Amino acid sequence: MAILNAVCLKYGTLYGPEYVNRLYRAICRNTVSEVRFFCMTDDRRGILPSVEFLPLPEESFQKRMEEAQARAPQKHGRLKKISMFRPDLYSDIDGPLMVFDLDVVITGNLDEIRDYAPGKVCMRREWHATPQNGKLGHGSVERFDPRLHGYLYEFMARDPEAGVELGRGSEQTYTSRCAEARGDFEAFPEEWIVSFKYDCRPMRPLNLLLEPRLPRGAKVICFHGNPKMEQAVEGYRADPLHSTRPCHWLRDAWIGPEGQEVA
Repeated sequence: MAILNAVCLKYGTLYGPEYVNRLYRAICRNTVSEVRFFCMTDDRRGILPSVEFLPLPEESFQKRMEEAQARAPQKHGRLKKISMFRPDLYSDIDGPLMVFDLDVVITGNLDEIRDYAPGKVCMRREWHATPQNGKLGHGSVERFDPRLHGYLYEFMARDPEAGVELGRGSEQTYTSRCAEARGDFEAFPEEWIVSFKYDCRPMRPLNLLLEPRLPRGAKVICFHGNPKMEQAVEGYRADPLHSTRPCHWLRDAWIGPEGQEVA
């Protein structure tokens, strides 16, 4: 039977263990494959025992990388995800590895994402990417093969200043530009990975009247900025342009059918 390998990163207190558990369950609901799900974390409490844990390392180059990022014109997160590209972490898995942020909701079959463009580093193209701003990929969903793409880790480890400069302080820009330089970057079809606020929220004033829609063909919904997932489920009250109605299909996709946390 085919295997779907997936990993997420959890550190600090922004996301509780329920985010890991819901992501794992949603992945299992949306594949016909056997699932191996890893979580790189500094706190295992409350996470389902079927989730495999990876250590959250203190990299030898971390101080240099963080100092370089502090000088970068743009700063996005703490570049912790670089450690997930370490090829020695996955010596016993076969095939590609899917990387999910915790602020995504799975809404469609993931086997096509796993099997798309074999041998390539795949991400959705950034919504506002242009040749001028140098952005390529959006990092909420990534797919790489540890056997083929160890350079995503090794380049940063060897020269963190050059790695941060390549990514302009952004992990997703670093990953996509590093892969592009090797001829390995391939963008996922845009209809597979969509933004809640750009693609699901009705345009004003219909956002005040209609429930957000699930676009046809969408497999993953990304949340960036507001509303957060829990806000979108309950309905988000802000100014007239950004408010949304409660979203029932999102509740089922994120928490489980009929809102039940199923073991």
